[in-house]
Amino acid sequence: MNNDNAISAFLALGQETRLNVFRLIVQRGDLGLTPSQIIEKLGIPNATLSFHLKDLVDAELLLVERQSRNLIYRPNAEQVQKLSEFLLDNCCGGKSCTPVKPLKKAKVK
Repeated sequence: MNNDNAISAFLALGQETRLNVFRLIVQRGDLGLTPSQIIEKLGIPNATLSFHLKDLVDAELLLVERQSRNLIYRPNAEQVQKLSEFLLDNCCGGKSCTPVKPLKKAKVK
């Protein structure tokens, strides 16, 4: 993954509706969702959903497959993995990011 791919993915996920759609589809995994199912769960108008799905597909975060008259949207697990690796590539100076001791939660007053 290069910077341009990562920027495209982050721009797609940087909008609340698209992030919600993406998270919903990721929860379903390989089963995916149809636009009708997404509309039912999130209450997004059809035209708005189509616009956001196109951006997520263009950013290669989602895969779309036609099954007879339905479109099924699924997460592009390979691209999501590449994005995660891109983010963590230089993390913590090459050392494990897992703390040795669990950090204490700050008390809220």
